[in-house]
Parts: sequence; C-alpha cells; structure tokens
Amino acid sequence: MQENIFNIKSEEAFTKIALQTFKHQFKNNKVYRSFCDLLYIHPSEINKIEEIPFLPIGFFKNKKILSSTDKIQETFTSSGTTGSTTSKHFVTDINLYKESYLKGFSHFYNHIEDYVVLALLPNYLERKGSSLVFMVDDLIKKTNNIESGFYLDNIDELAKKLITLDKKGQKILLIGVSFALLDLIEQHQFQLKNTIVMETGGMKGRRKELIREELHLVLQNGFGVQKIHSEYGMTELLSQAYSNGNGIFKTPPWMKILIRDTEDALSIQAVGKTGGINVIDLANYNSCSFIATQDLGKIHTDKTFEIIGRFDASDIRGCNLMVL
Repeated sequence: MQENIFNIKSEEAFTKIALQTFKHQFKNNKVYRSFCDLLYIHPSEINKIEEIPFLPIGFFKNKKILSSTDKIQETFTSSGTTGSTTSKHFVTDINLYKESYLKGFSHFYNHIEDYVVLALLPNYLERKGSSLVFMVDDLIKKTNNIESGFYLDNIDELAKKLITLDKKGQKILLIGVSFALLDLIEQHQFQLKNTIVMETGGMKGRRKELIREELHLVLQNGFGVQKIHSEYGMTELLSQAYSNGNGIFKTPPWMKILIRDTEDALSIQAVGKTGGINVIDLANYNSCSFIATQDLGKIHTDKTFEIIGRFDASDIRGCNLMVL
C-alpha cells in the first residue's frame, strides 16, 4: 500500500487508497477504532472520503496513535510552552517520511540538488525531536553542496553567504521561521534574484503575531523578492503542502485538505467556506491518515487552500467527543 501512494495520478486512485487506508487503520489502530466506535461509524458504511471520521489532532498529545506493531524508529515531538503537553508522532517507517518529503519537494520545486539550502530554524534546532529539522537536515545533505547548512546565531555569516551566492546566480532555498527571518532583515537588507524565501510560520512568542499579508509584505521588502513561499506541515503529519506566494497552498497528490463545519465537526463544508482544516495524509499509513487540525481555512475551486487562523480553545466543538 505504502509504495502505491506516491504513484497516485487521479482522484479515483486517491479515493480508492484512502478508503483502503481507513479500513486498515480502523482495524489496527486502537485509539482510532475506539473513536470510530463512539461515532457508530464502520468501514462497511463508508463510500466517500468525506464520510471518514477525522481524529482530533489533540489525541497525539496523550495517546499512542499507531496502526503498526513494528518497532518505532523515530519519535517526533511538537514544540510547546514550558509545562504544556506536546504531541508525539511515533514513526515505524522513517523511509516513508523521507520518500514523502523528498517527492513532495521535487513535485513543486524540482531537484533538491539544484539548490543551496540555508536554514534559519533557531527554536527548532534548540530542542530534540523536530520533524522539520529532520527533513531540512536531510534536504541539506541531499544538495551535496558544502555551502548548504543550518544557522543559529551567526546571522552576519548567513547574510554574507546569501548575498554572495545569490550574486553568483546560485539557486538558493532560504527556509526559516517567521521571527528569525524578520530578525535577519532588521540587521541586513537584500536584493535577491535567485533565492526562494520560504517561511514555516510561527512567532513562538518571540514577536507580535502579524497577519500573513503584513508579514509577507515586510519580508518581500526586506529580501527584495516578489513573493514569499510557505511550508505547511506539522509534527502529526508526514507530508507537507507548499505555497509559492500569497499564502495559497497546494498539496502533493497523496495529501488532501477538507474543510469541516465549525459547529458540526462531522460535516464537510462546501468550497469557498471557512471552517476547520481536516487533512488526509496517506503517508501517515502507520499512524492515522485522517486528522482534524486546529487550523481554520478554506478551499478554492482549483483545490488550493489557505490558512485563515487557528481555533480558539473555546471554539472547538465536536472535537472533544471522546476522552479515552
């Protein structure tokens, strides 16, 4: 099954594999099975992906979400404030994650070997268990370029390298958290011609939260680029969506976004309506592929989507249906 997900070429193929994955996880994932049982939902009654139950993402904080009995190879953890409970994603097949992010990146940006990757991810580097650092570290290695690397506090060195390589015509991917990218352009000004600037979101309490349009405008001016790219991923997923500007995201063929009604978590919204983001990530074959996130967004007619914000804790309805 896993090897088939990266060969999906049509909606029909996606639906077929998603339904098969649902049956597999219903049978083999105890937490997900209990959730479905409480909803009185059984695979025999499910014919469309919109009918599949989406597990609230909060379950990754206090339950072992596994659909496999294989040995755990990696445990990814979310960032969190001191004392808060963090999510844990137990990965029994790390090669599935690697294949997902490598094929996902090449789907949107072509060969990683064409780039120098410069990573500005200070808050992720300062802790263990980040799936983002794992991915970016591997992308850096796959460039086979000595200029690629991580940066923590050496902002001046990064700025110098960025300007030098960009002037030489080298294709660069500068990937960083929002607050760190803002720190960089406050200390240095750029006019980049060959660089993709990609933000991974998150002020993490380091700065005042900005709306996307405001953040991207500041970054565009600071880096001298026309568009700011974005990556949408999370600890609980093994796939990423990407935006090449304006906060409009696209998913790889094995990932799909559905929007749920904020008042009724089991109802799927029509195109263009704002609601909670549900993710189908078929790379999550050994955990749970059907996740109800705490993000708000909407889907467009061309199947692209955008993030509007996040649920306030008091806004989450229907997600706390079950406490095991």
